[in-house]
Amino acid sequence: MLVATSRNAVHQRSNYMTHDSTQRFTDRVTDYVKYRPGYPRDIVTFLHDTCGVPEGARVADIGAGTGISTRLFLDAGYPVVAVEPNQAMRAAADAWLTHYAGYASVAGTAEATTLATASVDLVIAAQAFHWFDLKPRGLVALLWNSRLLEGTAFLAGYEALLRRFSEDYQSVAERYADDESMAEWFGNGLSHKVGFPNAQRLDFEGLKGRLLSSSYAPKAGHPNHDPMLAALRDLFDRTARDGMVEFVYETRVYAGSA
Repeated sequence: MLVATSRNAVHQRSNYMTHDSTQRFTDRVTDYVKYRPGYPRDIVTFLHDTCGVPEGARVADIGAGTGISTRLFLDAGYPVVAVEPNQAMRAAADAWLTHYAGYASVAGTAEATTLATASVDLVIAAQAFHWFDLKPRGLVALLWNSRLLEGTAFLAGYEALLRRFSEDYQSVAERYADDESMAEWFGNGLSHKVGFPNAQRLDFEGLKGRLLSSSYAPKAGHPNHDPMLAALRDLFDRTARDGMVEFVYETRVYAGSA
């Protein structure tokens, strides 16, 4: 059914994406594996019950990273090939998921997956689509854990911290999809959009790791790194309850034929 290679997108939302985007997380893999949130099981149920994705459908996870979204579908019984250009992230996924009989990985990009034409039934991209210049043909599901920017003192304070200390946070944030851009990208093919609640409860080490897993967080040695962590400690101390803060997301899913 699907052509598991891709052609140029109808448009790009900014010029920020470069080939270097495939390497942005190389030195953040450990934190990414430990501190990034998973995805609700409701996504798989939604794709099956509402979008008609059959049990056992062959899935390509484009920009699979360390395999968080890949595992969601493997646990539901779907065979998945993880397409990931970053060797360090792909190795982490392999170490975590190799025991699944339905798992495979390839060193490919969104624009050159290496997969054969008509080799998969569903293309997914989770938390990675904003790095792509991608326009496959067939059934596509795009997933995001979208952090809420306000609603609690912690959420508002964390957003303010990123804007204060990260030099490219805004550039990355501007690439995140909204309803309008997704409607434009899918064209007449967008058939479903849905949101699910999701959250992490984090102690300070978890919160620190979650921050440092972000590609836009200043690295050790950058002049903003230590002041950022000091501000994070202060934010945690002011807003934690019972030694924890709640990192709240809406998991957004857009599905249709592209």
